[in-house]
Amino acid sequence: MQLLPLPIRRIAAWCAVALLVAGVGYVGIRLCAELRTAVVPVLLALLGTALLGPLHRWLIKVKVGRALAAGLTCVAVVGVVGGAVYIIVAALIDTGDQIVASLKDAAQGIADHFGAAGTSLDDLASNSKDLLGKFGGTAASGVISGVSVVGEALAMAVLALFLVFFFLRDSYRAAGALRALVPASSGDLVEAMARRAFESVEGFMRGTTLIALIDAICITVGLLILDVPGAVGLGALVFVGAYIPYLGAFVSGAVAVLVALADRGFVIALWALGVVLAVQVLEGHVLQPVIQSRTVQMHPAVVMVTITAGASVAGVLGMLLAVPLTAAAFGVAHELRERYEGVEDSSAVDS
Repeated sequence: MQLLPLPIRRIAAWCAVALLVAGVGYVGIRLCAELRTAVVPVLLALLGTALLGPLHRWLIKVKVGRALAAGLTCVAVVGVVGGAVYIIVAALIDTGDQIVASLKDAAQGIADHFGAAGTSLDDLASNSKDLLGKFGGTAASGVISGVSVVGEALAMAVLALFLVFFFLRDSYRAAGALRALVPASSGDLVEAMARRAFESVEGFMRGTTLIALIDAICITVGLLILDVPGAVGLGALVFVGAYIPYLGAFVSGAVAVLVALADRGFVIALWALGVVLAVQVLEGHVLQPVIQSRTVQMHPAVVMVTITAGASVAGVLGMLLAVPLTAAAFGVAHELRERYEGVEDSSAVDS
C-alpha cells in the first residue's frame, strides 16, 4: 500500500467503507424483509409513539400515572383514528363513483382533442377500480404472505397498538436499556444519537400531520366554493397523500383538477389548479419552514429518491416509512457531525 500515492489510498479507504456500509445495509434490509410481520408493527409503533409522545407527557404532567396515561393515549388514538378512517372511507365511498365518472368524462374530453393518448387515459379511468385492486394486492403481497390481507393487517395494527402502549409507558427506561446494550464508554454517544433520531421522527410526524390537516382543509374549502363534486373525498385524499411528500400532493392535486375539468369546465378547472398551487406554495414557503423548522430538513431530491427506494423495498408501506426513517438517519448524522466537530475544535485550541 505504501507504493500507492496518498490520494489513491484515501480513495481506496473510502471505497472500502462505502462497500461495508452498503453490505451491512443490504443484510439489514434482507433481515427486515424476512421478519417483516414483526418489524413493520415495531416501526409503526415507533412512529405512533413519536406522534403521541407530547400527549402522554402532558397527561403525566397533570399527575396521571404512566400506565394510565399510556392507556388513555391509546384509547384516544383509537377513537381519533377510527373516526377519521370512518369519515374518510365514508366520504370516498359516497363520492368514489362520482370521481371515477368525472375522471372518465375528463379522459373522454382529452381523447377528443389528443387522440390515442386521451384514449389510453379513458381506458385507465374506466378500469381504475380493477387497477386499484390489483395494485393493492401487489403491494400487500410484498408484506403479507400466506395469510389474508385483512386478518394480517388487523393483527399488525393490534400489535402496533400494544407496542405503542408499552413504548409510552416505559419510555423513561429507554436510555437505561440502550446503555445496558453498549460499552460504558459509548453510552453517552449512543444515547445522544437515539435521542436525536427520535426527536427528528417526532418533529417530522407532528409537522406532517399538521401540514396535512391544513392542506386538506384549505383544498376542501376551495373545492366546495368552486362546487367541485366529491370535494370531501378529494380533501381526504389530500390528507392521506400528504404523508408521502411531493408525490402524494401531486397525485391528489391532479385528481382534483381533472374532476373539476370534467364536471365544471375549463375555467373552473383553472381555478381548482390555482387553489392547489396556492396551497402547495403556502406549504412550501410558509408551513414547511415554520412548522418543521426544528426538524431535519431534507432536499426534495433526497426525499424523492428515498420514496422511490422505499416503494421498491416494501411498496406503499415503504413509501410511508421511508421519509421518517431517513429523517432519523439525518438526525444521527447531524449529532455525529456536531460531536466530532466539537472534538476537532477542542483539539485545535489545545494545540
